[in-house]
Amino acid sequence: MIPTRSLASQGGFFRRSAEELGRLSKIAWNTEALHTPTKPYTLLDFEDQRTVSECKTFADRAVGGFSTASLDYEPAEPTSNTPAHVRFHGKISTKLPDNWRVERTGYAAFRNKDRGLWLFGRLYWDVDPYAYLALRIKSDGRRYTVNIQTDSLVETDIHQHRLYTRHHRVQDSEAISNQALYTKSSEDAEAAEQLYPAGTPSALSDVPPESTVMSSTTTVTTSGSTGWETVLLPFNTFVRTNHGFVVEPQTSIIRQRVKSIGIGLTDRIEGAYDLRIHKIWATNGMGEADIEEERRICGEDALSVDEGVRSAWTESKEETGSEKHKEPESGKKGLKGLRSEWEG
Repeated sequence: MIPTRSLASQGGFFRRSAEELGRLSKIAWNTEALHTPTKPYTLLDFEDQRTVSECKTFADRAVGGFSTASLDYEPAEPTSNTPAHVRFHGKISTKLPDNWRVERTGYAAFRNKDRGLWLFGRLYWDVDPYAYLALRIKSDGRRYTVNIQTDSLVETDIHQHRLYTRHHRVQDSEAISNQALYTKSSEDAEAAEQLYPAGTPSALSDVPPESTVMSSTTTVTTSGSTGWETVLLPFNTFVRTNHGFVVEPQTSIIRQRVKSIGIGLTDRIEGAYDLRIHKIWATNGMGEADIEEERRICGEDALSVDEGVRSAWTESKEETGSEKHKEPESGKKGLKGLRSEWEG
Protein backbone atom coordinates (compact mmCIF):
# COMPACT_ATOMS: atom_id res chain seq x y z
CA MET A 1 0.00 0.00 0.00
CA ILE A 2 1.44 3.43 -1.02
CA PRO A 3 1.36 5.98 1.84
CA THR A 4 -0.88 9.01 1.31
CA ARG A 5 2.04 11.36 1.96
CA SER A 6 4.06 9.69 -0.79
CA LEU A 7 1.19 10.11 -3.26
CA ALA A 8 0.85 13.79 -2.32
CA SER A 9 4.56 14.42 -2.85
CA GLN A 10 4.45 12.60 -6.19
CA GLY A 11 1.47 14.70 -7.20
CA GLY A 12 3.48 17.84 -6.49
CA PHE A 13 6.41 16.45 -8.45
CA PHE A 14 4.27 15.67 -11.50
CA ARG A 15 2.49 19.02 -11.30
CA ARG A 16 5.77 20.92 -11.15
CA SER A 17 7.19 18.87 -14.02
CA ALA A 18 4.11 19.46 -16.17
CA GLU A 19 4.09 23.20 -15.46
CA GLU A 20 7.81 23.62 -16.24
CA LEU A 21 7.61 21.50 -19.40
CA GLY A 22 4.60 23.52 -20.52
CA ARG A 23 6.45 26.78 -19.94
CA LEU A 24 9.54 25.61 -21.82
CA SER A 25 7.37 24.31 -24.67
CA LYS A 26 5.77 27.74 -25.05
CA ILE A 27 9.21 29.35 -25.18
CA ALA A 28 10.33 26.90 -27.88
CA TRP A 29 7.10 27.26 -29.86
CA ASN A 30 7.27 31.05 -29.81
CA THR A 31 11.06 31.01 -30.44
CA GLU A 32 11.47 33.31 -27.42
CA ALA A 33 14.86 31.78 -26.66
CA LEU A 34 16.22 33.19 -29.94
CA HIS A 35 15.72 36.85 -28.99
CA THR A 36 15.27 39.05 -25.96
CA PRO A 37 11.84 38.16 -24.50
CA THR A 38 9.21 40.87 -24.33
CA LYS A 39 6.71 38.86 -22.29
CA PRO A 40 6.89 38.76 -18.47
CA TYR A 41 7.96 35.65 -16.56
CA THR A 42 5.79 35.29 -13.45
CA LEU A 43 7.67 34.06 -10.38
CA LEU A 44 5.23 34.52 -7.49
CA ASP A 45 1.58 35.22 -8.29
CA PHE A 46 -0.32 35.84 -5.07
CA GLU A 47 -3.68 35.90 -6.81
CA ASP A 48 -3.30 32.13 -6.50
CA GLN A 49 -3.86 31.23 -2.84
CA ARG A 50 -1.64 28.18 -3.32
CA THR A 51 1.36 30.51 -3.78
CA VAL A 52 0.85 31.92 -0.28
CA SER A 53 0.95 28.43 1.23
CA GLU A 54 4.23 27.81 -0.61
CA CYS A 55 5.94 30.64 1.30
CA LYS A 56 7.26 30.84 4.85
CA THR A 57 7.92 33.65 7.32
CA PHE A 58 10.86 34.45 9.61
CA ALA A 59 11.27 36.75 12.60
CA ASP A 60 13.64 37.29 15.49
CA ARG A 61 11.28 35.22 17.65
CA ALA A 62 13.37 32.28 16.44
CA VAL A 63 16.23 33.55 18.65
CA GLY A 64 14.03 34.71 21.52
CA GLY A 65 13.07 38.13 20.15
CA PHE A 66 9.60 39.67 20.12
CA SER A 67 9.01 40.67 16.48
CA THR A 68 6.20 38.93 14.59
CA ALA A 69 5.60 38.07 10.93
CA SER A 70 2.40 36.86 9.26
CA LEU A 71 1.55 36.15 5.64
CA ASP A 72 -2.17 36.16 4.86
CA TYR A 73 -4.11 35.73 1.63
CA GLU A 74 -6.48 38.62 0.90
CA PRO A 75 -9.29 38.03 -1.64
CA ALA A 76 -10.00 40.44 -4.48
CA GLU A 77 -12.33 43.42 -4.16
CA PRO A 78 -13.70 44.05 -7.69
CA THR A 79 -15.49 47.26 -6.68
CA SER A 80 -12.16 48.96 -5.93
CA ASN A 81 -10.10 47.08 -8.55
CA THR A 82 -8.10 45.55 -5.70
CA PRO A 83 -6.62 42.23 -6.85
CA ALA A 84 -6.26 39.16 -4.69
CA HIS A 85 -2.92 39.49 -2.94
CA VAL A 86 -0.84 38.54 0.08
CA ARG A 87 -0.52 40.68 3.19
CA PHE A 88 2.87 40.62 4.93
CA HIS A 89 2.33 42.16 8.35
CA GLY A 90 3.25 42.07 12.00
CA LYS A 91 5.19 44.11 14.56
CA ILE A 92 8.86 44.95 14.89
CA SER A 93 10.36 44.93 18.38
CA THR A 94 13.98 45.67 19.28
CA LYS A 95 13.58 44.31 22.81
CA LEU A 96 16.38 41.87 23.63
CA PRO A 97 15.65 38.45 25.12
CA ASP A 98 17.24 37.20 28.33
CA ASN A 99 20.04 35.63 26.34
CA TRP A 100 23.50 37.17 26.37
CA ARG A 101 24.30 35.60 22.97
CA VAL A 102 21.64 37.70 21.20
CA GLU A 103 22.90 41.25 20.68
CA ARG A 104 20.49 42.54 18.04
CA THR A 105 16.82 41.96 17.18
CA GLY A 106 14.14 43.75 15.17
CA TYR A 107 13.64 41.89 11.90
CA ALA A 108 10.99 39.96 9.98
CA ALA A 109 10.88 38.43 6.50
CA PHE A 110 9.26 35.94 4.17
CA ARG A 111 10.33 33.95 1.11
CA ASN A 112 9.10 31.07 -1.00
CA LYS A 113 9.88 27.54 0.18
CA ASP A 114 12.19 25.21 -1.73
CA ARG A 115 10.61 24.72 -5.17
CA GLY A 116 11.29 20.98 -5.06
CA LEU A 117 12.22 18.54 -7.80
CA TRP A 118 11.05 17.97 -11.35
CA LEU A 119 12.02 15.56 -14.15
CA PHE A 120 15.49 17.04 -14.59
CA GLY A 121 16.52 17.64 -10.98
CA ARG A 122 16.03 20.55 -8.61
CA LEU A 123 13.71 23.26 -9.88
CA TYR A 124 15.08 26.80 -10.18
CA TRP A 125 13.93 30.00 -11.84
CA ASP A 126 15.98 30.97 -14.88
CA VAL A 127 15.74 34.76 -15.21
CA ASP A 128 18.89 35.15 -17.31
CA PRO A 129 17.09 36.73 -20.35
CA TYR A 130 15.52 39.44 -18.17
CA ALA A 131 16.81 42.79 -16.95
CA TYR A 132 14.42 43.57 -14.09
CA LEU A 133 12.69 42.05 -11.11
CA ALA A 134 9.22 43.61 -11.01
CA LEU A 135 7.02 43.84 -7.91
CA ARG A 136 3.46 45.16 -7.75
CA ILE A 137 2.97 46.25 -4.16
CA LYS A 138 1.05 48.52 -1.80
CA SER A 139 3.44 49.79 0.85
CA ASP A 140 3.16 51.46 4.21
CA GLY A 141 6.39 53.33 3.45
CA ARG A 142 8.77 51.32 5.62
CA ARG A 143 12.24 50.38 4.36
CA TYR A 144 11.77 46.85 3.06
CA THR A 145 14.49 44.86 1.33
CA VAL A 146 14.09 42.39 -1.54
CA ASN A 147 16.14 39.22 -1.11
CA ILE A 148 17.22 36.79 -3.85
CA GLN A 149 18.96 33.51 -3.07
CA THR A 150 20.62 31.41 -5.76
CA ASP A 151 22.34 28.04 -5.99
CA SER A 152 25.73 29.54 -5.13
CA LEU A 153 28.83 28.02 -3.55
CA VAL A 154 28.09 29.86 -0.31
CA GLU A 155 24.57 28.82 0.58
CA THR A 156 24.01 31.71 3.01
CA ASP A 157 24.81 34.40 0.40
CA ILE A 158 21.83 36.59 -0.49
CA HIS A 159 21.56 39.35 -3.09
CA GLN A 160 19.64 42.33 -1.75
CA HIS A 161 18.03 45.52 -3.01
CA ARG A 162 15.96 48.12 -1.21
CA LEU A 163 12.27 48.01 -2.19
CA TYR A 164 11.79 51.64 -3.18
CA THR A 165 8.26 53.00 -3.49
CA ARG A 166 6.69 56.40 -4.08
CA HIS A 167 5.49 56.33 -0.48
CA HIS A 168 9.01 55.65 0.71
CA ARG A 169 10.44 58.51 -1.36
CA VAL A 170 7.89 61.07 -0.20
CA GLN A 171 8.01 60.31 3.51
CA ASP A 172 11.61 59.22 3.91
CA SER A 173 12.96 62.55 5.18
CA GLU A 174 10.10 62.88 7.67
CA ALA A 175 10.62 59.33 8.88
CA ILE A 176 14.31 60.00 9.42
CA SER A 177 13.62 63.11 11.50
CA ASN A 178 11.01 61.27 13.58
CA GLN A 179 13.44 58.43 14.20
CA ALA A 180 16.49 60.56 15.00
CA LEU A 181 17.50 58.35 17.90
CA TYR A 182 17.61 55.38 15.57
CA THR A 183 19.48 56.96 12.68
CA LYS A 184 21.89 59.11 14.65
CA SER A 185 22.79 56.86 17.56
CA SER A 186 26.40 55.78 17.84
CA GLU A 187 25.25 52.16 18.12
CA ASP A 188 23.61 52.18 14.69
CA ALA A 189 26.40 54.24 13.16
CA GLU A 190 28.83 51.52 14.23
CA ALA A 191 26.47 48.84 12.89
CA ALA A 192 26.23 50.59 9.53
CA GLU A 193 30.01 50.86 9.35
CA GLN A 194 30.30 47.13 10.01
CA LEU A 195 27.61 46.22 7.47
CA TYR A 196 28.93 48.55 4.78
CA PRO A 197 32.67 49.11 5.39
CA ALA A 198 33.13 50.62 1.91
CA GLY A 199 30.06 52.85 2.24
CA THR A 200 26.37 52.15 1.71
CA PRO A 201 25.76 50.61 -1.75
CA SER A 202 23.38 52.64 -3.91
CA ALA A 203 20.91 49.73 -4.07
CA LEU A 204 20.64 49.74 -0.26
CA SER A 205 20.65 53.49 0.34
CA ASP A 206 17.63 55.56 1.35
CA VAL A 207 17.60 57.39 -1.99
CA PRO A 208 16.43 55.35 -4.99
CA PRO A 209 19.19 55.08 -7.62
CA GLU A 210 18.48 56.24 -11.16
CA SER A 211 18.36 52.64 -12.36
CA THR A 212 15.17 51.91 -10.40
CA VAL A 213 12.01 52.22 -12.52
CA MET A 214 9.10 53.76 -10.62
CA SER A 215 5.97 55.75 -11.29
CA SER A 216 6.72 59.39 -12.11
CA THR A 217 3.92 60.56 -9.83
CA THR A 218 5.35 62.61 -6.97
CA THR A 219 2.44 62.53 -4.55
CA VAL A 220 0.53 59.74 -2.82
CA THR A 221 -2.69 61.74 -2.46
CA THR A 222 -3.76 62.09 -6.10
CA SER A 223 -7.42 61.40 -6.80
CA GLY A 224 -6.56 58.54 -9.15
CA SER A 225 -4.20 56.80 -6.74
CA THR A 226 -5.14 53.31 -5.56
CA GLY A 227 -2.06 52.86 -3.39
CA TRP A 228 -0.79 50.10 -5.66
CA GLU A 229 2.36 50.62 -7.70
CA THR A 230 4.82 48.58 -9.76
CA VAL A 231 8.55 48.89 -9.13
CA LEU A 232 11.28 47.51 -11.44
CA LEU A 233 14.65 46.68 -9.84
CA PRO A 234 17.57 45.85 -12.20
CA PHE A 235 19.03 42.42 -11.47
CA ASN A 236 22.55 43.74 -12.07
CA THR A 237 22.30 46.25 -9.20
CA PHE A 238 21.50 43.76 -6.42
CA VAL A 239 24.18 43.62 -3.73
CA ARG A 240 25.70 40.36 -2.49
CA THR A 241 25.45 40.02 1.31
CA ASN A 242 25.93 37.35 3.95
CA HIS A 243 24.01 37.58 7.22
CA GLY A 244 23.39 41.24 6.41
CA PHE A 245 27.03 42.15 5.74
CA VAL A 246 28.12 43.26 2.27
CA VAL A 247 30.51 40.65 0.84
CA GLU A 248 33.62 41.49 -1.15
CA PRO A 249 34.41 40.83 -3.88
CA GLN A 250 30.93 41.39 -5.25
CA THR A 251 29.54 38.78 -7.66
CA SER A 252 26.54 38.94 -9.95
CA ILE A 253 23.36 36.99 -9.34
CA ILE A 254 23.46 33.50 -10.87
CA ARG A 255 20.33 34.28 -12.86
CA GLN A 256 19.94 30.77 -14.28
CA ARG A 257 19.58 29.21 -10.81
CA VAL A 258 17.39 31.37 -8.56
CA LYS A 259 16.20 29.39 -5.54
CA SER A 260 14.07 31.86 -3.63
CA ILE A 261 12.72 35.38 -3.64
CA GLY A 262 11.47 37.20 -0.57
CA ILE A 263 11.08 40.48 1.25
CA GLY A 264 12.47 41.44 4.65
CA LEU A 265 12.19 44.34 7.08
CA THR A 266 15.30 45.14 9.09
CA ASP A 267 14.88 48.88 9.77
CA ARG A 268 14.65 48.18 13.53
CA ILE A 269 11.93 50.79 13.97
CA GLU A 270 9.44 49.71 16.64
CA GLY A 271 5.84 49.26 15.60
CA ALA A 272 3.47 47.65 13.15
CA TYR A 273 4.18 47.10 9.46
CA ASP A 274 1.90 46.16 6.57
CA LEU A 275 2.99 45.40 3.01
CA ARG A 276 0.65 44.07 0.30
CA ILE A 277 2.12 42.12 -2.66
CA HIS A 278 0.11 41.24 -5.75
CA LYS A 279 2.75 39.69 -7.97
CA ILE A 280 6.51 39.32 -8.48
CA TRP A 281 7.91 38.65 -11.96
CA ALA A 282 10.95 38.97 -14.22
CA THR A 283 10.66 41.39 -17.13
CA ASN A 284 12.44 43.57 -19.66
CA GLY A 285 10.03 46.46 -19.20
CA MET A 286 6.31 47.19 -19.30
CA GLY A 287 4.78 45.83 -22.50
CA GLU A 288 1.47 46.29 -24.28
CA ALA A 289 0.23 42.94 -22.92
CA ASP A 290 0.74 44.10 -19.32
CA ILE A 291 -0.52 47.65 -19.50
CA GLU A 292 -4.26 46.94 -19.15
CA GLU A 293 -3.77 45.12 -15.84
CA GLU A 294 -1.23 47.71 -14.72
CA ARG A 295 -3.63 50.63 -15.30
CA ARG A 296 -6.61 48.80 -13.80
CA ILE A 297 -4.81 48.06 -10.54
CA CYS A 298 -2.45 51.04 -10.16
CA GLY A 299 -4.65 53.77 -11.59
CA GLU A 300 -2.78 57.04 -12.20
CA ASP A 301 0.36 55.51 -10.73
CA ALA A 302 0.65 52.93 -13.51
CA LEU A 303 3.96 52.67 -15.33
CA SER A 304 3.92 53.59 -19.01
CA VAL A 305 4.70 51.17 -21.82
CA ASP A 306 8.44 50.82 -22.28
CA GLU A 307 9.46 51.88 -25.78
CA GLY A 308 12.10 49.16 -25.98
CA VAL A 309 9.48 46.51 -25.29
CA ARG A 310 6.98 48.11 -27.65
CA SER A 311 9.43 47.95 -30.54
CA ALA A 312 10.80 44.56 -29.40
CA TRP A 313 14.25 46.07 -29.98
CA THR A 314 13.83 45.83 -33.74
CA GLU A 315 15.54 49.06 -34.78
CA SER A 316 18.41 48.61 -37.16
CA LYS A 317 22.02 49.09 -36.08
CA GLU A 318 22.30 52.02 -38.48
CA GLU A 319 19.44 53.85 -36.78
CA THR A 320 20.92 53.52 -33.31
CA GLY A 321 24.67 53.38 -33.92
CA SER A 322 25.22 56.94 -32.79
CA GLU A 323 23.40 56.21 -29.51
CA LYS A 324 25.25 53.02 -28.72
CA HIS A 325 27.63 54.43 -26.14
CA LYS A 326 25.28 56.98 -24.58
CA GLU A 327 24.05 56.56 -21.04
CA PRO A 328 20.43 55.32 -20.80
CA GLU A 329 17.96 58.17 -20.41
CA SER A 330 15.55 58.02 -17.48
CA GLY A 331 12.61 57.71 -19.88
CA LYS A 332 14.17 54.87 -21.87
CA LYS A 333 14.35 51.96 -19.47
CA GLY A 334 14.01 48.32 -20.37
CA LEU A 335 15.22 46.92 -23.67
CA LYS A 336 16.05 50.22 -25.31
CA GLY A 337 17.55 51.79 -22.21
CA LEU A 338 19.83 48.80 -21.61
CA ARG A 339 21.08 48.57 -25.19
CA SER A 340 24.49 50.09 -24.36
CA GLU A 341 25.03 47.61 -21.55
CA TRP A 342 24.11 44.54 -23.58
CA GLU A 343 25.92 45.55 -26.79
CA GLY A 344 28.95 47.20 -25.16
